Order: sequence, then structure tokens, then C-alpha cells
Amino acid sequence: MSSFQEFESSPSKDMINTGLNNTITNLTPSLNFSSASSSSTISATTTSSSPPSTPSRYENQKRRDWNTFGQYLRNHRPPLSLSRCSGAHVLEFLRYLDQFGKTKVHTHLCPFFGHPNPPAPCPCPLRQAWGSLDALIGRLRAAFEENGGKPEANPFGARAVRLYLREVRDSQAKARGISYEKKKRKRPPQPPSSNATTQ
Repeated sequence: MSSFQEFESSPSKDMINTGLNNTITNLTPSLNFSSASSSSTISATTTSSSPPSTPSRYENQKRRDWNTFGQYLRNHRPPLSLSRCSGAHVLEFLRYLDQFGKTKVHTHLCPFFGHPNPPAPCPCPLRQAWGSLDALIGRLRAAFEENGGKPEANPFGARAVRLYLREVRDSQAKARGISYEKKKRKRPPQPPSSNATTQ
């Protein structure tokens, strides 16, 4: 096994519930319900301790992406361990995902090439949108390091992956007639400084 954590299945609801029940059982004997003042103290202490927070949507998606990539490596022929995964394997994975894409990318021969809103259907292929791939790589890059991978060995941060994403962005922008340029944030006007020097 490699030095970092390989893909693991998430704990079942039964395991989580058992853990919570054990925690509650262990706390119960120390509680004293004999007087009103102690019960108010108990309610204050129990409400102040926050319940286990649910993972954010981003964290859930990152875990699903990590497990999907792990499944891809296990199904790879020959099967591939994460420690031997390179940027080339990440590119294979991204190309594999194209078959599940929902974004129409017009070919050069298509009459709608460069049109953002084509007036009729065409036989051009469906692909993964650049934005989806870019976000996916960001989540997988973070998950790799959270699972013990070294940043310098992160296959999701490989130069080949960055170049591929740039190429996909540029080709889809031309084919779909959409600009992917980052919008510059408008800074709110700064109020005049009230720290004017007085003489």
C-alpha cells in the first residue's frame, strides 16, 4: 500500500448511528437530573455543543469524484494503483468522461461552428464542458493531497493536464462561440480617506 490513503468506501449509516448511540450512552450516566438548576445547566451545555455538521455540497462532490476516479483506476487494464498514476492517466480519465458529456461541441465542418445559439439540431458530438472538467480537476487535486498525497507528486496538477484543459477551453470557446475569459471584478469605489494630515 502506498504512503497515502487509497480509496475507501464511506462509513455506512449503521456505523454512524452506532457511534452516535455509544457517545450518548457514555454521556448519560454523568448527567444529574435531580434539580431544576442542574437541568438548566444540562440544557445549556447540550445546546452549546454543536451537532455533527453535515459535509458541504462541495465536500460531498469531492468525495464522489475521488471514488469515481478510484473506480476508474480499478477498472483500468491493467489495474492501476494511485501511487503509479500520472498526468497521462488523468488525461485518459478526462477523455473517458467525454462519453457522458452533455455539451454540444461543433466541428469545423458544422454550419453552426462558432454560433452560441444554433437554430437547428446537428450531429456534432456531446462532450464534457470545459468548466465541468476544470472544477473536477480542482476537486481531485485537493482530494489527492487531503488523502496524503504529496503536492509535488499530484498527477492532477501535472503540466500536461493544465495544457489539456487550456486546449479544451479554447477549442470549445471557438466551436460554441462562447468566451471563457475571466470577468474582471469591479472594485467598489473607495471613499475619500478621512485620515488627512492636519498641520
